[in-house]
Amino acid sequence: MIQSMTGFGSREAQVVPFGKVSVELRSSNHKFLEVVFHLPEGFISLEDKIKKEIEARIKRGRVTCVVNVIGASASHVSINKALFKNYLLMLRKAKKQFQIKDEVSIDTLIHLPGVLSLAEDKVPKLNSWPRLKIVVGRAVGDLAEMRQKEGRALFGFLKTRAETLKSSLAAIKARLKKAVKDRLEQIKTEEERSSFLKDTDIAEEIERLTFHIQNFRNKLTKRGPVGKELDFIAQEMQREANTLGAKTFDTTISAKVVQIKSQIEKIREQVQNIE
Repeated sequence: MIQSMTGFGSREAQVVPFGKVSVELRSSNHKFLEVVFHLPEGFISLEDKIKKEIEARIKRGRVTCVVNVIGASASHVSINKALFKNYLLMLRKAKKQFQIKDEVSIDTLIHLPGVLSLAEDKVPKLNSWPRLKIVVGRAVGDLAEMRQKEGRALFGFLKTRAETLKSSLAAIKARLKKAVKDRLEQIKTEEERSSFLKDTDIAEEIERLTFHIQNFRNKLTKRGPVGKELDFIAQEMQREANTLGAKTFDTTISAKVVQIKSQIEKIREQVQNIE
């Protein structure tokens, strides 16, 4: 069954030694799978592990992962002493060279790039991964469930559109026979008849459009990511419909073609949301 690319999932739990940890996942449309992280200070070492949990269930879409921690222990502050010393020497030289009277303050030095940093304590975080993994897995499960729910709604919509296309195409086939017969009765010479039949022959377009509609219906029930395939098929349907519209000579058929193109446009809008 198809899945939507939009959804939301969240879970929270106590994770030692941090306290309460919440994981929120939001997904939206994207050509490929892209995971964007907003993690607390010092959690960079767990990014790859969290990403693998997401990739195990989600195959396409832009997923934003937000992790919040309440009651986390403070990170260790470290000073790059060598860099601090170099900054101090350079500033003193500049002060002497340009005859600057102001003193070099500690406040100025600690705000220079790279002087202060927060050291990540990787060991406790890695040790807490088994518990955090459970929280992430449940949030991913919630996200996948919502995407599946929206996918079922999309399936119903697209299946109805495909059935409408099939019905409209059948009506065109039925009308075409009568329209061609009526027009041929008005043409007097064989040469004109031959030219008319050649210019208005849409049998191939109807056959190809019939194939694309059936192929589209089959793909709707396929397991796994099918959004790109459905979009490609919809493009092909649109191409054939445009040719039908250009070659038809009957106003009734033209009206049906307009309806078909409208349905295909609605299909193309919605397949953009499918994984």
